Amino acid sequence: MSEILAENLSGKSVMGSDGTELGMLYNITMDINSGRLHDLIIEPDEELPDRAVDFETDDVGRFLVPVNRVRAVKDYIVVQR
Repeated sequence: MSEILAENLSGKSVMGSDGTELGMLYNITMDINSGRLHDLIIEPDEELPDRAVDFETDDVGRFLVPVNRVRAVKDYIVVQR
């Protein structure tokens, strides 16, 4: 995947590989020692049905999507479901 600046990801919509709009990128977690990215933190779309997504969630209900599930970054961030 080509290099993408973090500032270009802020507020970007996230879509599942099946076309489901999951929400908006809230933040990205990383290992401070290695610099490796861990998870995309996604603020869920309000219209997304409960239990429509099997990602882990944080304590306020945002999705934790492992970075290795990112498939494309264009108009949307596309993640494998």
